[in-house]
Parts: sequence; C-alpha cells; structure tokens
Amino acid sequence: MFGIPLPVPRDLPRAFENVCARLGSNGLADLRPTPSEVVDSNAERTIRRFRSADRPATGAPLLLVTPLAATSVAFDLRRGCSVVEYLMETGRDVYVVDYGPVNFQDRSRGFEHWVDDVIPDAVQVVSDDADGAPVHLAGWSLGGIFAVYAAAAHPELPLASLTPIASPFDLRQVPLFATLRPLDRLFGPYTVAPLYRALGTIPAPLTSLGFKAASVDKYLTRPFTMLANLDDRDHLEQLEAVDRFMNSMYAYPGRTFGQLYHVVMRSNEFATGHMEIGGRRVSLSDIDVPTMVIAGAGDGLAPVKAVHHLTELLTGAPSVRFGAYPGGHLGVLTGRAARETMWPALADFLDRSEPDITAQ
Repeated sequence: MFGIPLPVPRDLPRAFENVCARLGSNGLADLRPTPSEVVDSNAERTIRRFRSADRPATGAPLLLVTPLAATSVAFDLRRGCSVVEYLMETGRDVYVVDYGPVNFQDRSRGFEHWVDDVIPDAVQVVSDDADGAPVHLAGWSLGGIFAVYAAAAHPELPLASLTPIASPFDLRQVPLFATLRPLDRLFGPYTVAPLYRALGTIPAPLTSLGFKAASVDKYLTRPFTMLANLDDRDHLEQLEAVDRFMNSMYAYPGRTFGQLYHVVMRSNEFATGHMEIGGRRVSLSDIDVPTMVIAGAGDGLAPVKAVHHLTELLTGAPSVRFGAYPGGHLGVLTGRAARETMWPALADFLDRSEPDITAQ
C-alpha cells in the first residue's frame, strides 16, 4: 500500500513452527539464570559467584561490574548467550556485583560512592573469597568507567587486570551528545538540573528510554527485522532476552546523574585522564595493571573512537590491548556474535594476564 515491501522469512515452515511455539508458551528463550550463590550482601550491593560444577576453577577470579540503571542480567542474558556462563565454563570463577534498585533515599550518592566504596569493597570481598588471589576486574558501560577510576584511585587493590567494555572516554566522539549539547546550553540549566534535583532520582522508565534513544534506528526497524527472521529461533530468543533486560532497568541516583551530566555534557572531563573524586585528583596514568579496552563496532552510545581514547590515557599500564568487536552497546557484551568474537578474546586476555602467584 505504501510501496514498502514487507520482509519475508526464507524458511516459511520453520517460521510457522516458531510462531506456534511462541503462541503456545510464555516465550522461546530460556531465561533461567545461570546457577550462582550469594557471597556477600549489604544495603549497597550484592556479590554473586558463578562456579562450574563440572571443572575446578583455574586462574584468578573475575569480577564483573554493572553500570547504574542496568541490572546484572546483562551478564547473564539467557542460556546459550551468557557471558558469565561462557567464562565460567572456561574454568574461571566469575563474580558479579549488583547494586539493586535505587530509591529516593539514595539520591545523595555520588560518583565517589561507587569508585571509593562499592567497587574497592567488592574487589576485596572477591579476593578474600578466592583465598587472597588477585582479581581480574571488568565492567560494562558506566560499570567499566567505575572500574577504571577505582583502579586508578586505589592502587592498593589486589588487581590482576582491568577490562572496560563499551566505556566511552571521549564524549566528543558520541554523536548523540554532540547533538544535545546546543540544546543543553539553551535549556539545560532550566530543565535537566531542576528535574533531577526535585525528583532525587532519574526514574527507571526514563533510563530505559534513554538507552533506547541511543539506538533508535534499531528500534524503528525492529518489526521488519523480526519478520525477516521469524525462521531463526536463536534470533527471536535474543530479541526476547533483550526485551526482558530493557524492562528490568533501575532508576539513577540524582547526585550521580548530576555529576555525569556535567562531565558528559559540559566538560568532557573523562577525556583528560584526570578527575576530581572525593576531594582529590585521580589520574588514569596511575593504573599499573594489564588492560584490555573493548569497543562495539556498531555502538552508537560508545563509538569506537570514544572508547579507543582510553588507550592513550593509560600511560602507566604495563600493557594495553584494544579490540573492536561486532555489536552495539549491549551486543558487544552479550550479542550472538560475541560468542565467537569478544568472549574468546576476553578469555585469552585473562589467561595471558594471569598473575604469578608464586612471586607474591
């Protein structure tokens, strides 16, 4: 009618089979969480351990850091496409720190709360649980930024390596922010700041909307993509799992949002390699552990150039590896292609960065 041909799946019988399976159940994807156990929990965070029941753990443990607003579901998206499941089955104990829902009482928590308190505490808990072993520290999105600054601010932490994933450090390279900056100069002081100060938090629906806005093209074409892939069950399962993740997002603490808003929209402070945290200057050049910087080749929220900039700031690290892998902001972490690209590369980096326990 409008001259736009509807996509048709290649294998119609299989597409029909998938539609019937979906209509006859609660979903196609296996969304059961990978078995884990709580190692430590308090009002600020919960630390879970994923350990293989089939093989003993070898090598130092890995701690995965979630960003604010997103849940740890990102690391355990679905059976068959879970980064914790993959890394656990390589014979490594994997830990995840989750902050839980944010409410009005958390409005005063700032950047320093995560960098000086939550992440260092989680690293120490994991090290203690692993009989004092150094910890591989990795984080996705803002979780990677938290991990990087925690490593810089606390050189005493028992770290074996550092891996930020899809964490932008030069925000001038992010098209979305470049578009918003002129609007911010005109309206920001009268809209954004009063909003987060009055609410105390940025509500979960707004954080989810912001995440979707960064990949609006994918959401606009989603119905056509789904129609074209009705015969691909794995693809449909992935869409289902991503929907579950997007619908599970948390609110943002108001003070942290305010700090990041000014860093991102006004000063681009991350790009300098220095930041004032808790009343003192933290320099990324102080990081002294092997580091792997990972970007998504199709990431609109953290483009390759914005992520790669971090490699220029890590002048004190003994080695810095960079890799751009298929996927967008979430896809590079837990997309279907990550199973054959990013995950093996990360596992290889962890193996090559194993600390010499006998020398300690």
